Amino acid sequence: MSQLRRASVSIPSNIAEGHGRATKGEFIQFLCHARGSLCEVQTQIFIANRLGYITQEQEEAVIARTDELGRILNGLITSIERKKLNSSVPSP
Repeated sequence: MSQLRRASVSIPSNIAEGHGRATKGEFIQFLCHARGSLCEVQTQIFIANRLGYITQEQEEAVIARTDELGRILNGLITSIERKKLNSSVPSP
């Protein structure tokens, strides 16, 4: 359970740290770290269910929420990448 807690705390911590960085590229890098931590949380939830610590219904509820967070993170990464690309292209 402590590993699950650490991974859970790591998600918003990486988002916050990335937001405080100087460049969009660094922000994207930290968002990707947050996404990795989210995958770790999902894996820990799957394991918790397999070991009988949580029910199938609890697993499904948490996975649905983490899937949504994953979509949000992916959208944010895509949006920042587009802005980064658009800002590096010179205007005609």
